[in-house]
Amino acid sequence: MTEFRSPEQEISRLRFRLVVAGLFMLVCLGLLAARFFYLQVMRFDYYHTRAEDNRIALVPVPPNRGTIVDRNGKVLARNFAAYTLEITPSQVDDLDDTIERLAEIVEISDYDRRRFKKFREDTKYFESVPIRTKLTDAEVARFIARRYMFRGVDVQARLFREYPQGDLFGHVVGYMGRINSRDVEQLEARGETANYRGTEHIGKRGLEESYEAELHGRTGSEQVEVDAGGRKVRLLSRQTAVPGNSLILTVDAGLQAVAGQAFGNRRGALVAIEPSTGGVLALVSAPSFDPNLFVDGISVADWKGLNESPDRPLLNRAIYSAYPPGSTFKPFMALAGLSLGKRTPQQAIADPGFFMFGGHRFMDDKVGGHGMVDLHTSIVQSCNTYYYQLANDLGIDAIAAFMRPFGFGQITGIDLPGEAEGVLPSPEWKRKRFKRPAQQKWFGGETISVGIGQGYNAYTPLQLATALSAVVNDGVMFKPHVVKYVVDPQTGARREVEPQPVRRIPLKPEHLAAVRAAMVDVNLRGTGARAFAGAAYTVGGKTGTAQVYSLRGTKYKEGNVAERLRDHSWFIAFAPADKPKIAMAVLVENGGFGSRSAAPIARQVIDYYLLGKRPPGQASEDEEAEDGE
Repeated sequence: MTEFRSPEQEISRLRFRLVVAGLFMLVCLGLLAARFFYLQVMRFDYYHTRAEDNRIALVPVPPNRGTIVDRNGKVLARNFAAYTLEITPSQVDDLDDTIERLAEIVEISDYDRRRFKKFREDTKYFESVPIRTKLTDAEVARFIARRYMFRGVDVQARLFREYPQGDLFGHVVGYMGRINSRDVEQLEARGETANYRGTEHIGKRGLEESYEAELHGRTGSEQVEVDAGGRKVRLLSRQTAVPGNSLILTVDAGLQAVAGQAFGNRRGALVAIEPSTGGVLALVSAPSFDPNLFVDGISVADWKGLNESPDRPLLNRAIYSAYPPGSTFKPFMALAGLSLGKRTPQQAIADPGFFMFGGHRFMDDKVGGHGMVDLHTSIVQSCNTYYYQLANDLGIDAIAAFMRPFGFGQITGIDLPGEAEGVLPSPEWKRKRFKRPAQQKWFGGETISVGIGQGYNAYTPLQLATALSAVVNDGVMFKPHVVKYVVDPQTGARREVEPQPVRRIPLKPEHLAAVRAAMVDVNLRGTGARAFAGAAYTVGGKTGTAQVYSLRGTKYKEGNVAERLRDHSWFIAFAPADKPKIAMAVLVENGGFGSRSAAPIARQVIDYYLLGKRPPGQASEDEEAEDGE
C-alpha cells in the first residue's frame, strides 16, 4: 500500500533544501569575493607588475666602446656596426630543427654551428647566442620576411671591434673576446654584472684588458612594449648608455712599424722608452698575431696555427719572456764597481784571456786577452775578464743589493697585463727557488757568471730598457706606461696619465758620466761601431750575446749548433747621447752576436725617431693613409 506524504511536509523539505543551497551559494560567493579582494586589492602591486612585465620589457643598451689611438691620432682600435642573427635557446622548442630551417634562409656554415655550440656552453649567463654574424643586407631582408616563423630568433645590430693595424699592435692593444663563464665570475666578484647586461665581449689581453673599466662605459636601457611573441611594438622610455673613454697612447705607430719590420722573420722583442717620463715609444714582440682573428670567435684552424706554432706568436716576449742579459749587464756592473768603491775609472787590470777561480778557468771571448783594461775599455771592448774579477771582488750579495733599485728581478708596473718578474740571482733567491739543501747552496763560481750577465740572470727586455732609462736620466727611474691620456668622448676632456717617478737611485754624476761616455765609444770604435757608422747623431749603446745552453767546456761554433740553441743577440742604446730622448733594449732570439743582429735594428729605430728616416722599401704614413688603414 503506497504511503502519501502530506503537502506540508513536502513544502518543509523544499524550504530546507532551498536554505541549504542558498547558504552554500553565499559561502561560495563569499569565497570568490575574498579571493577577488585578495588578488585585486592585497596583491594588486605584485600582479600589476607581472602583467606589465609581460607587456613591457627592459632591454639593455650596450655602450659604445672607447677607441684607442697612438700619440699622433692613428687609429689602433675602433668599432663598426653589423647585423647578427641570434637565437634565444630558452624560447626555442627544437633547436636543431630551428637551425636547419634558418640555414635555408641564410648561409650557416659548419664553423658557425661549432661556434654557436661553444658560445652556448661558455655563455649560459646571456640570453641570446649568435648563430651568424655580419649578415649582408640581403640576408637580413630574407630573414625579416620570415621572422614570424621563428620564435626566439631575431636580428640584432651589434658593435664589433676592429684593429686596423693588424698584428703590428697585437701585443700592445690586445683583443676582444666573447664573455665566458670565468669572465662572469670575475664580473660578479667585482659587482659589475649589471653593467655588462647585453654585452657579449670583453677585453682579453693588452690594453683592452688592463683598461677594460675605462673603455667599456656604462650600459643603458630601453623600456619597450612587446607583443605576445616577445617582439618590440614601441619604445616607451630610454636611459642612454654612456660611451667608454678613449685612450691616447705614448706609442708612436710609425716607430712601431719601423721596429716591427726591422725584425723581419726573426723572433725577438724591442722596448723603447722616453727616459724623462717613462712613456713607452714602441713595444714589439716578434712574431705577433692579428687581433682581428679573435673578434668574431677564432676558428679552430687559426687557433691551432697560433697556439702550436714553434715561434709562439701569442707570447709577449717584451714583458713576459726573461733572458740572460749577457754583456748588456756590464754597464750596470761597472756602475756597481764605481759606486761601491771597488773600482775607479783609471784602475786597470791585466787580462790574459781568462780568469782562474776555484781551479776553473773562465774564458774571455778574445784569445790571449785584451791586455791592460780599465773601466772604459772594458765596456767598449766588452772584456769578460774585467767583470769576472769585479764580480768576485763585489760578491753576490753586494751585486744583488745594487741591482735591485734598477728594477731587475721585479715587475715594473707597466699598464699591460702579464708582466714577468725575471730573476735577480742571490743566495736568498736560490734558497727559495730550490727544494733540496744541496741545490740551495750558493757557489762562488756562480757569482763569476753573474758578473757577465750569465748564470741565473734572467730579465725581460722591458726591465733592461727601464733600467737603462734610469742610467741616462741621472738615476731617476719612471714607471713605464703605454697610455698618455684617457679621453671622455662626450666632453673631450683629457685626463693625463701622469709620469710616476719610482725612485731616485743615488748615483754620482761622475760615475754616470764615465759609464755613459764608454757606451758612446762602443758605437764609435767598439762592438757597435759597424751598426752606427755614419750616424748623424751621437748614440750610446752596449752589445750583448747571451748563451742559451751551457757549453760545458767546448768551444761555441754557431754553424754547428741548431738554430734555436744559438746565442741570443742583445743591444741597449740611448740617443742623443748628450740629452737622451729615447732609450731602448733590443733582443733577437738565437741571433748570435749583438752587433750583428740586434744593433742594426736599433739603428733603424733611432734613425726614424730622431731623423724621420725610414729604411728602404718602407712606405711613409701618408702613403699608408692613401692606401687605407
